[in-house]
Amino acid sequence: MSDKVYPWALLTVTSLGVLLVTLNLGTLTVALPVVAAYFHAGAVATSWVLLSYMLFNTVLILVFGKLADIYGRRTLYLIGLTEFTLVSFLCGLSPNIQVLIGLRILQAAGGALVITNTTPLIVDAFSKRKLGSALGINVLVASVAQLLGPVVGGYLVFTFGWRWVFWFNVPMGIVGVICGIFMLRPVTGQSRHQTIDYLGNLFLLLGLGGLIFAFSEGGVIGWNNAPVMTGLLSFVVFAGCFGWWEIRVRHPTVEFALFRNRSYAMANLATFLNSLARSSVVLLIALFFQVMNRENTFMAGLKVLPITVGMIVASPLVGMLSSRFSARLLSTAGLSGTCIGMLILLLSVGIEGADLWIGIGLALVGIGTGVFMTPNTKSIMLAVPQEKLGMANGLRSMLQNMGGVLSTAVSLMIVTHVVPPRLKDAIYGGAQVWLSAADRKIMASGFRLAFLVMLLLTIMAIAASYLRGSKTDGIRE
Repeated sequence: MSDKVYPWALLTVTSLGVLLVTLNLGTLTVALPVVAAYFHAGAVATSWVLLSYMLFNTVLILVFGKLADIYGRRTLYLIGLTEFTLVSFLCGLSPNIQVLIGLRILQAAGGALVITNTTPLIVDAFSKRKLGSALGINVLVASVAQLLGPVVGGYLVFTFGWRWVFWFNVPMGIVGVICGIFMLRPVTGQSRHQTIDYLGNLFLLLGLGGLIFAFSEGGVIGWNNAPVMTGLLSFVVFAGCFGWWEIRVRHPTVEFALFRNRSYAMANLATFLNSLARSSVVLLIALFFQVMNRENTFMAGLKVLPITVGMIVASPLVGMLSSRFSARLLSTAGLSGTCIGMLILLLSVGIEGADLWIGIGLALVGIGTGVFMTPNTKSIMLAVPQEKLGMANGLRSMLQNMGGVLSTAVSLMIVTHVVPPRLKDAIYGGAQVWLSAADRKIMASGFRLAFLVMLLLTIMAIAASYLRGSKTDGIRE
């Protein structure tokens, strides 16, 4: 294969992996009420079907980012895609909610390997002039997956049952592995002298796990209970241990020295805050339409389409604009659009006949996200040396995923915290739950409070993006 053709062949293969992994998250989002009803699971267990994947995916992304720098990206990418496909099949055979949560943890490992290696493979293959367009296409594919996810998931659950949400991944995964074996060139690791910071990653897992556990339990059983306090204490202790260890170990998981570059530091902070603000929007709106309007999974999936349609429209356009305008201008403009969308959602949720405004709000959130992600990712990846691309992308992906898992945990905690105990499990009850007018009013107030918090976080992300400086002072040209 010629050098001119290879980058686009690589983009095709890696896009298939991104499509598979991202599609899985979207299909499961609308299926949660059905999964909960099938296993007779409560609110906490049901939320951990999502949170278990997000938590381990977040931590493992950092580990696998360093492994990619040491051992090469192609091999790890193919291992991840193979493992993700196999475990997807097993998830569909789960006999109970506990086994499903355990398999989701294994699935997270495969997803982390795919996501960690995708962006560095693209950066390695494309010239700086064409990198913006390639990353834009990569974001576009992820956007398409987010678009298809809720609709495909809703249709599969409504027609065939929840198990097909996982079995649907298998044929696409097999095709992706076969194409990857024959089309991807071997990429030798460039940091073989480094070692994996296992202890630092363990501290990160325990600390972040404690925080997520506290958020998921606090809104249901109360913040003064021993399990919640233990989770918060675990976060404080192990987060402190992680920071203490990382400045002393020879080959750290996170090189804090890179954050001396203001553009790099602010771009990563904006990544985290944006993900924290908008990651749970699809989940909340899907649950809202199922529990408040008693709509089935397929219709709820259709109702969240505007957010990913907005991303699809914005992503290719901003890929071309990224070579003409600064990352600060494009990223900040995108976050501003997201902010307006969040405000519309805050004012529309719970209002009779406001479905159109909810759709407009979702579309603006999607457009803003699409405009933000490509230039922000490009500025991060061009600000580090070539041999640290895997670690830099791993950190970027970890912050994005960390924002996602915290967003899910915090938003669900907010919604469940304001409702009485008798209504907490109703969040996942879907169309089978009947709510009185008074109960609907209480439930709507919880959703509005969640969107208020996300609006404030988006404003903070705008500030971080703007403070990166007027130009990218990258290390690598």
